[in-house]
Amino acid sequence: MTNAMALAKAIADAVLYEGYLLYPYRASAAKNQLRWQWGVLMPPSFTRGGEHPDTRAELLMVPSAGATLHVRLRFLHLQARVAEVPDGDGYRAVPSVTVAGHDHTTWDEAVEREIDLAVGVTNLVERGTRLPFEVDGGGEVEVIAGGAGARLVRTRWTLRGELRLRADPVPGRPEALKLRVWVRNTSPWTAADACRQDALRRALISAHTLLAVSGGGFLSLVSPPEWAADAVRGCRNERTWPVLVGEQGRDDAVLCAPIILYDHPRIAEQSHGEMFDATEIDELLTLRTMTLTPEEKRQVRATDARAAALLDRVDGLSGESVKRLHGTMRREDPAEGVHGAARGGDSAEGPHGTARGDDPPEDAHVLLDGVLVGKGSRVRLRPVRKADAHDMFLAGRIAVVHRVMSDVDGGTHLAVTLEDDLGADLLAASGLYRYFGPEEVDPL
Repeated sequence: MTNAMALAKAIADAVLYEGYLLYPYRASAAKNQLRWQWGVLMPPSFTRGGEHPDTRAELLMVPSAGATLHVRLRFLHLQARVAEVPDGDGYRAVPSVTVAGHDHTTWDEAVEREIDLAVGVTNLVERGTRLPFEVDGGGEVEVIAGGAGARLVRTRWTLRGELRLRADPVPGRPEALKLRVWVRNTSPWTAADACRQDALRRALISAHTLLAVSGGGFLSLVSPPEWAADAVRGCRNERTWPVLVGEQGRDDAVLCAPIILYDHPRIAEQSHGEMFDATEIDELLTLRTMTLTPEEKRQVRATDARAAALLDRVDGLSGESVKRLHGTMRREDPAEGVHGAARGGDSAEGPHGTARGDDPPEDAHVLLDGVLVGKGSRVRLRPVRKADAHDMFLAGRIAVVHRVMSDVDGGTHLAVTLEDDLGADLLAASGLYRYFGPEEVDPL
């Protein structure tokens, strides 16, 4: 189980710090005035703005006899860092204090927290389990050397929460269990008129859970075996999404994350480190960071130690490392995996299976309404699966078929480009298509 958790940690860390601090990585930037957007579990008394105190995950597992489930809840604990200067007999807070040319800025930091639980799977079936937990508050005072009494005061507030688990047999499949995992912030708080920033002091931030089973495995919610399809459709996940993690093919570990991921997500090997924004492009963020002025970099370093480390990492990149970030295009061996696909309609990389085997023959075709549709055919798109948010913009558009492909489940996919897309030839030459099922097109 320790090995399974270790393999999942890189992905979990990326989730933990998603949006922690955004480019240009300084406290004065407008985008860094409203932080902590992912996986925030507020105290129950704070209900404004669609905030919630809990998450619920449901997934299927097939444990072996005597299996143990290890659960690790991870989150960030807000730590307020306030710069103070002497004022009469006491101190007063200031936005920043400069000592020997170095700024010390008032800022909210974060401390990583982990809550671990190991329980026999049999116990979960018989009665479930509940683990209340408490994370102590506290703080420290750091006197700034040479600062004429200036100091940094760090403060944390006590957090309380609850982790609950239960497993129930899947009807008709006694070997399979439906596992339920609840996480709830139970921190008491009565300041009804307080703002979101105050409530964050008592929140579980970027909360997510890692699950590992000592024997047996979990089933994918993205592409479950056929016998489990109905049970998977009955799984209810609220503000979290379970995916298999670790090496491809492993099924003994799951990450329940506040963002939607595919099974077995990976950190790109070209990435040189955390940029705190996995929805962005590392190359773009790296090049932008390189353009920061010396004054901007000084402000970044004064904002946060993690931001300062990011700057040091970017400043130390070699030219070769920067080149590796740029536009890598892959086309894997068809005998091993995926044909490249642009998003739009259902991709052969998606929930209906992975395109495998030899490249389809040039004359591969499918019969639609009495018309043979194959390479070069023109079709009108009418997406019905709603597999992609962009489908609404593609309805009614004319496309050209480049390939008729089959996935490992026997499904058929038409690889197309849009007829009026000026970049269609380039996409086709690169093997980048949009994929639709036969029921989603009309032959012309």
